[in-house]
Amino acid sequence: MDRFPTPDSFAGKANPCAHEQPSQEAADLCHLVLEQRAILENAPVGIVFTLPGQIKSFNPRICEMLGYSQEELLALKPVQLFASTDAYQELTAEAYTVLAAGQLFERSEQPFRRRDGSLFWARLRGRAVDPRIREAGTIWIVEDVTGSRQAMKEVQAIMSNASVGIMFTRDRVIRRCNPAFTVMFGYTEAEALGQATRLLYPDEEAFLEMGERAYPPLAAGRSFRAETTMVRKDGAPIWVQLIGYQVNHHDPDQGTIWMLEDRTREKQDEQSLRDALMENRAILDNAVLGIAVVENGRTLHCNRKMEELFGAAAGEVDGQTVRALYPDDASWQAARTLAAPDFAAGRVHMAEHQLVRRDGSRFWARLSGRPFDASQRRGRSVWLVDDVTAQREAADAIRRARDELEVRVAERTAELAGANALLQEEIVERRQAEARVHHMAYHDSLTGLPNRALLSDRLDCTIRGAQRTGRKLALMFIDLDRFKNINDSLGHLTGDHLLREVAKRLVVAVRASDTVARLGGDEFVVLLPEIAEGEECRLVGDKIIEALSSPFPFEGRSLHISPSIGICVYPDDGSDVETLMRHADAAMYHAKGAGRNNYQFFTQRMNQAAARHFELESSLRGALVREEFELHYQPIMCAATRRPHALEVLLRWRRDGQALVGPDEFIPILEESGMIVPVGEWVIRSACAQLMQWEREGLDVVPLAINLSARQFMHHGLVEAIRRIVGDTGIDPRLVELEITETALMQHGGQTLEILRQINAMGMSLSIDDFGTGYSSLAYLKRFPVRKIKIDRAFVRELDASAEDRAIVAAVMALANSLQLSVVAEGVETESQYALLRSFGCQFAQGYLFARPLPAGQVGAFLVG
Repeated sequence: MDRFPTPDSFAGKANPCAHEQPSQEAADLCHLVLEQRAILENAPVGIVFTLPGQIKSFNPRICEMLGYSQEELLALKPVQLFASTDAYQELTAEAYTVLAAGQLFERSEQPFRRRDGSLFWARLRGRAVDPRIREAGTIWIVEDVTGSRQAMKEVQAIMSNASVGIMFTRDRVIRRCNPAFTVMFGYTEAEALGQATRLLYPDEEAFLEMGERAYPPLAAGRSFRAETTMVRKDGAPIWVQLIGYQVNHHDPDQGTIWMLEDRTREKQDEQSLRDALMENRAILDNAVLGIAVVENGRTLHCNRKMEELFGAAAGEVDGQTVRALYPDDASWQAARTLAAPDFAAGRVHMAEHQLVRRDGSRFWARLSGRPFDASQRRGRSVWLVDDVTAQREAADAIRRARDELEVRVAERTAELAGANALLQEEIVERRQAEARVHHMAYHDSLTGLPNRALLSDRLDCTIRGAQRTGRKLALMFIDLDRFKNINDSLGHLTGDHLLREVAKRLVVAVRASDTVARLGGDEFVVLLPEIAEGEECRLVGDKIIEALSSPFPFEGRSLHISPSIGICVYPDDGSDVETLMRHADAAMYHAKGAGRNNYQFFTQRMNQAAARHFELESSLRGALVREEFELHYQPIMCAATRRPHALEVLLRWRRDGQALVGPDEFIPILEESGMIVPVGEWVIRSACAQLMQWEREGLDVVPLAINLSARQFMHHGLVEAIRRIVGDTGIDPRLVELEITETALMQHGGQTLEILRQINAMGMSLSIDDFGTGYSSLAYLKRFPVRKIKIDRAFVRELDASAEDRAIVAAVMALANSLQLSVVAEGVETESQYALLRSFGCQFAQGYLFARPLPAGQVGAFLVG
């Protein structure tokens, strides 16, 4: 038969459906066969009965699937329904092993070929009629799954290519996720699957709170949408938008589909936009002009100044018609007619009109308006309103100021337009800001030159390149001489201008391949890659000195600056960045010590000097606590009587209880490090206490001359410290004379004068040390309460042989006497010098001719003698 068995198949037997009187059993059998036939012919799946290599029978559904008629299908071999012979053989080999064991054979997807040659996919299940006898045949169930398979592929494609993260959860455990999810959170698919969704939340509280919010609406069959903070695998927070759906809200156990979108960037942009809007609102509210946005004849919103102009309360103008601001309809229509041509052309419209306040009073206002969009002249527009009543009443003044006012209004209009444009461009600018931040991280903000970080990177790269090529490189450390004086005396604006101009000249002076960097303050570095010999460094050093030699004009002044340059060469002077920088710095300090405005190449002797400097500084930090400082006293003699007039207090350091360290070595270190402030206070206190001790011993004491350093003099606690010392020691302030250099005296103007006045008010006298080495004049000194000046030893040393020095000393003496100032000459070593000074009228002298500095124990004998 070509079909499944029918009741007619029983012909030749005792047919239970014949017209003879059937038995009840036969009738039941006939009815059962009819039911089975109806089921088979109407089954939604294909059913086929096969013998080895032969299609025996089938139901109509299989014909529909394959596109054959019943007669055509019966004439085919099973192999002809497969995509290939190999596919048929592979299936039969696998299937009959299972069937022979009496088991059900299943294959979820198997391609079959239709009559028109196309393929379709089917789920295949088979059962042997008699597992022991293959020839007994097999029943096959064929279910077309082409559509569901395609849908599954499409779902998989959506999951794989979706730009948002997708995960499927059951019992808040991740069962499936797409690639976008793994990228978003940094987990691999294997790491995420089977994990509780707790790992996506920053803490347990956030995890539980999200569950309480999400699952009630999901259980009710509704979707759930929320935004929340989640965390990546690396712990970084991200802002995520969640959308969740229950697979079946009647059966929550079937799980939930979640879509997750990373909105961190959007959240940041929204916050930036809100900040910009708040800033813009602050600008509008603090503007000196009334500003209003108008649309369709109504004021949408305005700033506080606009409300003040019209005498309105906060928010009272918003939503009101513009017509209400004019005294009558005619004025309103005239203003609209006048503005129309400018708006049509997309121009700013400016005019003056009489407007009316809420209380009925009128005032003249200058209106400046323009449409937001030139293509929509009847759309939204912005207006600036300025009360010009006073200007109109003073017509002459208005006439003179009109041009300036119009320019100012136009500029403010442009500023407002620019502010609005900035709001629209905020997102783009934020991306650009990243590039600017990167530039700022590696460049000096004042000069635009590479900073220390970028210089170190370039120097490291250049060193590696030099290692490959075998060539040398040089590093030049530049410090600007006396820059601090200019910066302190003329202000930071002048100092910043000078630094920018120096940077420009340095860039021009060096070679195109060289790098100019600023480390900070007045320190610059030049990197010279690929030099053959030191002569190239000399050429560059000479060009730098020449470039900085000409004055820098600024605000009517001519600023002068010179460089001290230290040079070291790789690999001769160091093989790494840190060593080269340190050695170039040491050479620079040597250049300063060599008279400034020159360059010096690094030598190991400089390294030793730097080590000595560091060693002394380290020891100095504990010297005061270890009581290693001591005071010596050098007499200042009355020139007329050669009797002691005063004692100059001199600081000495006996390091580790051994030999004395020269003051020229350790006092500059005290100044640089700031230790001079506590050490200087110790000097004043110890000297005053010693004088009181001599007085108690019955000696005829003389005043003490105590030096104040520039840094100590400008310390805010100096005056109070002196008062405290006077009170603690009980010394008569008239026995204390404080000395300060003229350079320190002249640096700080009014502040210096106030300090001097306070010290003078205590009864102490003041003198100027090393006079003639700075830049003051005697006439200028009349401003200060100074009683004595000390001529520097440089003018006394060659007094016998130098007519110029004699003229200078004589002139100083004459001017000092005219101003009633006493004069002390320092460094007097010969009788001839002493005689010349007396002839010039010098009152006091000091030097080795009279006495060397004495320790405290020897002073008593000197005073008695």
